[in-house]
Amino acid sequence: SANYDDGGSESLIGEVMAELISSGHLRREEVIVVSKAGYLQGSNYELSRERRRRGHPFPDLVPYAEGLEHCIHPEFLEDQLSRSLRRLDLETIDIYLLHNPEYYLGWAHMQGQPVHQARAAYLQRIEKAFRHLETEVAKGRIGCYGISSNTFPVDSTDPQFTNLEKIWATAGRLSPDHHFAVIQLPMNLFEAGAVLVANQPSGSTTLAFAREKSLGVLINRPFNALAGDRLVRLAEVEDLPRLPDETIRERIAALREAEETFSNKYLPELDLEPGIRARVESQMLSADALVNSWNHLQGYDHWRQVRDDLLLPRVRAAVAYLASHPVAGPLTARWRKSHRETLETVLEGTGGYYADAGRRRTASIKALMGQADPDWAREAPLSQLALRALRSTTGISCVLVGMRRTGYVADVLGELRVPVSTAERKNAWIRLQKSLTAPE
Repeated sequence: SANYDDGGSESLIGEVMAELISSGHLRREEVIVVSKAGYLQGSNYELSRERRRRGHPFPDLVPYAEGLEHCIHPEFLEDQLSRSLRRLDLETIDIYLLHNPEYYLGWAHMQGQPVHQARAAYLQRIEKAFRHLETEVAKGRIGCYGISSNTFPVDSTDPQFTNLEKIWATAGRLSPDHHFAVIQLPMNLFEAGAVLVANQPSGSTTLAFAREKSLGVLINRPFNALAGDRLVRLAEVEDLPRLPDETIRERIAALREAEETFSNKYLPELDLEPGIRARVESQMLSADALVNSWNHLQGYDHWRQVRDDLLLPRVRAAVAYLASHPVAGPLTARWRKSHRETLETVLEGTGGYYADAGRRRTASIKALMGQADPDWAREAPLSQLALRALRSTTGISCVLVGMRRTGYVADVLGELRVPVSTAERKNAWIRLQKSLTAPE
């Protein structure tokens, strides 16, 4: 998507593909490239602000939140597609998706707009976008188009529900030979609305209707499930030791001492602007937040979320800044190494506090999968079984998985080497949902 890493995701894919193609290791036709447009964040948000200053804002802009806007107007799509093609260094993007267009419905709901009016306007916006995307197909800049929406599988009473049947009819009004061909939606062991919720006007589920119309279905979020108000990571628990609570507290105290050394000894010697100084200091301070919260999280997955989404990104950003600073780099080099090692011991200790319960939960999910469907019963990591449930379900074309680590790729390839037949499996999904939501 154009907003992933502020365009950096597309640039990286483009660089790697160009290198592999030029070396003869890859042919362009062997790869299906999918990208998305809709969000205005980072540089896109600044572009939007500049256009407003010039009196020429993007039309139909949705001002969703501070630093976040959304748009699927043709003028915006044309601009974004041109930028994406340049970053990817390609002449054609095979599949181009509107990225979460339901942001308009969420905004309209917050504004108090009646649902029926918002949905009518929503379809009009999508029709306008589709009409433009047909011209991009004719130009050869895209092969086909579709929609990535988190609300395809939700109940039809949800104000942000995206109605696939009506969108299909919208495309059909443009041309019987339209190029609306792909949808993307979330699905995993806990969130099976696509195969279970009969939310279409005809009484069909989203997945069944997509299959009837031969739409490609891309599944996202296969391993990060939302179960009520909890995030459940569908993967094996890290092998972390369970340490005595007092040992964990001692490690946090050592981290606090290291951070105080940075604040009191090194930071005053750095010639930083006050705003940057305060930001670096706040991002480096983790111990105070951990002192009273480390043993009050909701479980192993909550600990992972705090570590990976809140704590580590802040610390890494500050450390990267210090390492690149001409004065701070040499001055703090030894401290940064010591701090990293101290932080790692803290994370190992706090993670181990939750790991045992996480392993028991993982074993329970595996057992319930085997009871739901015999094809889902085998000795394998939970991530592989979660992928198996999806790829063995008829109507799913592709499961999108993270590839940020080589271990993730090896894990997925391990599952793909095991043959499995595809079937509707609706009853298996029903059994699994009942058992996963039953009181423990």
